[in-house]
Amino acid sequence: MWNELRTQQEIDEFMKKIHGFHDSCIKEMKYSSGAYVEKNLSMLPINTKRTLTVLIQRQFGNIPALELEFSELEYVVMYPVNPDYTCEILDASFFIKGGLVYWCDNGDVKEDDIHNYKGTVICSKKVRWRNASDLIGKRDFYTNADK
Repeated sequence: MWNELRTQQEIDEFMKKIHGFHDSCIKEMKYSSGAYVEKNLSMLPINTKRTLTVLIQRQFGNIPALELEFSELEYVVMYPVNPDYTCEILDASFFIKGGLVYWCDNGDVKEDDIHNYKGTVICSKKVRWRNASDLIGKRDFYTNADK
């Protein structure tokens, strides 16, 4: 069941529930633009969806995995961490500013600094989440059509 986060209060309550993403990691992401090409090669070249789904796994028994779905995506910025360093999320920033939702993999990033942060930043018009506790482990869950 999806749970929409519409207000800062709802986001704050969610952050308390999941301990601010402490001891978690981004496992996978899936982007759906809404654009497509039919078998006859006709195209709908319009981003009608702009939906980013993020699978986050956590070291907590109550919700060991969850999905965040960012719809009407404005942008996503990623600077994947070098494999010599940890990509563990200790705390996250999650707020609404100017009618947009921002999620960042670092809790020390303030609203005024969000555009300068060199980590993962997701900005969208809407966000919702769901418990995805069955999606735990190292295998890929968002697989290609051949699998």
